[in-house]
Amino acid sequence: MTSGCVFCAIVSGDTPADVVLDEPELVAFLDQRPVFKGHTLLVPREHVETLPDLPAEQRDGFLAAAQRLATAMVEGLGAQGSFVAMNNTVSQSVPHLHLHVVPRTKGDGLRGFFWPRQKYADDAERAAYAGELRRTLTG
Repeated sequence: MTSGCVFCAIVSGDTPADVVLDEPELVAFLDQRPVFKGHTLLVPREHVETLPDLPAEQRDGFLAAAQRLATAMVEGLGAQGSFVAMNNTVSQSVPHLHLHVVPRTKGDGLRGFFWPRQKYADDAERAAYAGELRRTLTG
């Protein structure tokens, strides 16, 4: 637990939250400022700030819980689907890894991503970005 972290305080029970999933390595609770009702945040119990910081042994459980939450949006809330998103550092309002699972229904008013889109100058620029990412991923 990290002092001053609101999500650590929720995980420890020091700050109340509407918990929807409580497991040994993770907790999910309703967002206090939901995009839509049912908007849930999934967090690891251990304080890690970003996805790259999440220990490898926790990845499968974290993603499995995200799948279950996405399914619950449909089966439990009657949503048609869900929006699943995570910020790492930039736009991360709480520096504790958290995955947003938001119920979605066609025509709900949410339009794609929350930021403006950009275009590549040409195919060569797009290929250069892809090549740099491939080189980084393969070492």
